[in-house]
Amino acid sequence: MKFPLALILSFVGGYVDTVGFLALQGLFTTHVTGNFVTFGAALVHGASGAWAKLLALPVFCVTVILTRLGSQVLERKGHPVLRVLLSVQFFTLSVGAVLAIAFGPFADGDRWEALVTGMVLVVAMAVQNAAHRTHLSDAPPSTIMTGTTTQIMIDLADLVHGLPPGHPARARIRTMSVAVATFALGCALAALLFYLAGAAALLLAPAVILAGTLGEEPAGRAKA
Repeated sequence: MKFPLALILSFVGGYVDTVGFLALQGLFTTHVTGNFVTFGAALVHGASGAWAKLLALPVFCVTVILTRLGSQVLERKGHPVLRVLLSVQFFTLSVGAVLAIAFGPFADGDRWEALVTGMVLVVAMAVQNAAHRTHLSDAPPSTIMTGTTTQIMIDLADLVHGLPPGHPARARIRTMSVAVATFALGCALAALLFYLAGAAALLLAPAVILAGTLGEEPAGRAKA
């Protein structure tokens, strides 16, 4: 159950980051530390969206803290924590999609409409990051592929050098490669659908999360 859900989250991670980048003047809604680079570029080139890029990291961090605290409360009360978090992500992604459709396209990334839309999507993806970290820690990350790709290359080098049958690196290569491929598929499909439908492409993300929520066992618990 958990591994397919991890793939769903990897797809959504690539998908939302790509649509957000295209729709919101280069804002990374998932890989928020990338906004440091685009913030500097916006200042140098005079492009819009600098405020959104500056706000993304603190909004992300506060959301992760609140998600963790809220998860602990839910767990103490016996609620299905992972399902609740996925439901929160579904809601925030839906709100972000509605805002993007209602107010987009965003020619100025610093207008309040773009700021609110961008931060709602950042909140949604921060919830995903926190949920993945605490509930699916045995699966590859669903939002940042740099470390995963590095590990794949290290394992491939070890495989070329020679690994015994049954070595964990063999299975890890397969698992991580699928995660990276799924993330890339999300990016590619997001670019295509944004080209065809504009901000309406965001509607696919909450639909995919809803599918993951319905397929998740209600008794999921956070790991210590």
